[in-house]
Amino acid sequence: MNVTLKLYASLDKFLPDGSERNQATINIHESTTITALLDHHNVPREACHLVLLNGVFQPPAARPEIILTEGDAVAVWPPVAGG
Repeated sequence: MNVTLKLYASLDKFLPDGSERNQATINIHESTTITALLDHHNVPREACHLVLLNGVFQPPAARPEIILTEGDAVAVWPPVAGG
């Protein structure tokens, strides 16, 4: 099944080759969780500050529990600093 992985800012380097506009369509197994998807693409867990599943925030404790389904979109931003 396919999901969309969107990685922003410094995380875009973890997307597969050929990705466009900070996103890629990824083919995954039916039992894949958010954490497993990110681990498979070597995205450091400590860099996954804001994670949205279909536009809804997913706290760190929930990410290993949530199984993705066909058509889901996972968007991830790293921590940011500024002022």
